Amino acid sequence: MIDPRPVHPGEILREDFLPEYSLTPGSLAKVLRVPRDRIEKLVREKRAITADTAMRLARYFGTTPQFWMNLQANYDLASVAVDDIARIEPRAA
Repeated sequence: MIDPRPVHPGEILREDFLPEYSLTPGSLAKVLRVPRDRIEKLVREKRAITADTAMRLARYFGTTPQFWMNLQANYDLASVAVDDIARIEPRAA
């Protein structure tokens, strides 16, 4: 069964990247040269990926900044209240 819940980029970081590299949020924050709470909030899904964080994660893990920003954009779009948007009347051409 497909999980209808949008996937937060912090979940990807927490579940796929940290264990793979034997990292904790604190140790990752240290090598990225960012405040520890930035990564801790990210992996708890309480903070969004910023362009700065995406650049740092991409540099460290050998990915692209777009990978991280796309995860965030997909999460944001999937989290929008679609019912509310559907009530907007499209403008005639």
